[in-house]
Amino acid sequence: MNYRTNFYRKFLSIAASAALLTSIAVPAVSANMKGVKPGKPYELTLMHTNDTHAHLDTVAKRISAINQVRKENANTLLLDAGDVFSGTLYFNEYLGLADLEFMNLAGYDAMTFGNHEFDKGTATLANFVKDAEFPLISANVNFENDQNMNMLANNEFSAKANDGEVYKGIVKEVNGEKIGIFGLTTAETMDISSPGEGVEFTDYLNEAREAVKAFEEQGINKIIALTHIGLNDGGGDNDLTLAEEVEGIDVIVGGHTHVKLSEPVFVEAGKEPTVIVQANEYGKFLGTLDVKFNKNGRVIEYAGELLDVNNFTEDAKAAEILNKKYKPAVDEMKKTVIGSTTVNLVGGNPAARTGETNLGNLITDGMLAKAKTINPATVIAVQNGGGIRTSVNAGDITMAKVLEVMPFGNSLGIMQLTGAEIKEALEHSVKDAPTAFGGFLQVSGLKFTYESSLPAGQRVKSIEVKEDGVNYVTIDPGKMYTVATNTFTAKGGDGYDVFGKAYSEGRVSEPGFVDWEIFTEYVNAQEGRTVSPTVEGRIINLAN
Repeated sequence: MNYRTNFYRKFLSIAASAALLTSIAVPAVSANMKGVKPGKPYELTLMHTNDTHAHLDTVAKRISAINQVRKENANTLLLDAGDVFSGTLYFNEYLGLADLEFMNLAGYDAMTFGNHEFDKGTATLANFVKDAEFPLISANVNFENDQNMNMLANNEFSAKANDGEVYKGIVKEVNGEKIGIFGLTTAETMDISSPGEGVEFTDYLNEAREAVKAFEEQGINKIIALTHIGLNDGGGDNDLTLAEEVEGIDVIVGGHTHVKLSEPVFVEAGKEPTVIVQANEYGKFLGTLDVKFNKNGRVIEYAGELLDVNNFTEDAKAAEILNKKYKPAVDEMKKTVIGSTTVNLVGGNPAARTGETNLGNLITDGMLAKAKTINPATVIAVQNGGGIRTSVNAGDITMAKVLEVMPFGNSLGIMQLTGAEIKEALEHSVKDAPTAFGGFLQVSGLKFTYESSLPAGQRVKSIEVKEDGVNYVTIDPGKMYTVATNTFTAKGGDGYDVFGKAYSEGRVSEPGFVDWEIFTEYVNAQEGRTVSPTVEGRIINLAN
């Protein structure tokens, strides 16, 4: 059975994709593709995944879909656009190596790094890379000064790439035709993950131009960018800008923004068009793109489709590996009850990213309690709302749910900050309010008011600190306070430059306790291991 229903829909209209992207300006699509020269065309089928985030329960179906597409098409490539790491118990238990076994089994041709590949630092990433039976690529990530990755990294566009090593780009020969593939990773990774000081992120547009030039100098005119920068992401890099600004890229296989592109986006901004695809998230779909090139490497026909993996039966070998090797330990972890709650604990997006929630209060209370056992002077705790991934229903709290709420395994950091720096941080926290922002801070030991109708940076109206643990007093801009957070935020994550400065000046200690461990310990310490947190008015928007 051919599962793909729209093979070679010529000159595909962008209208369907535009409906998904109503908030952005998409370049106009030419009604035809001029300049097509005679000659035998070359047909290629790309399969692609992105942002799978350790969702392995359907991986056997994904492999079945991959096998089906390969069976139906002679010329294929299988690519992953990053963020294999973080998100489920499979990652917490196996740190990406379970995912990797299935990627090796599926026969991936290349993968680029997503920001979450750096969540556990480069030592964990290196373990993943060296066991990969495919190369990893990113033209704008420099590992030269990183002790864990530098021996695996090659600063080149290689026609003879080794599995388990990193390149700027690679050349794949598919049925006699050479395809150039280079990678790009969002520079936001420095703010939203934990790559460490030894990893450098360079300008993605410059690196993309260099990649195209390098491939063209090798006589390659079919070029694919495998990117984790987001389709229309506002963080400083994205696929639409890449397609508009860099000539010579035929296809962009993207990730990061989790967009469900049921139809490819077609951009004609320069001499040649660019087709952009992205396959949503969590391995729900296998993206496919059939593309036809003329003899000069110009895209002349294309058709894209997302294959719902649930429409496929499980691959027997993959299912056996999952069920015997990996799933038992994960299932056992899910059963552990760490305590109970008498109320629904509210987290997730947008709740924890727009205002005070009872789960945010509970998490920061636990963080503050733990920090006090290490440094009794600690009076405040803050937690980025983007790190509170979901809510918890009233009743038993399982370990599975705790790890779902806090999947990144961030460790405790204790900062020394002035009152003025705390105010600066709170201004950053509410800069986008009432729009959701992953850096919105849930708080303990302080309360503050702000007015979202005022200009960003001028919104915070009052701040009070519970210095003695009981009574709130107005914050002193010149006084030094001891503040607990996670090390991701303490190092400047989510754009907290004020925290990053304190970290660089040696004003942050890292005792090493992980967030879900701290939370579990705190719940266990409550009477009857039962919690009933409330919203207390710690964060008040005066504009409401």
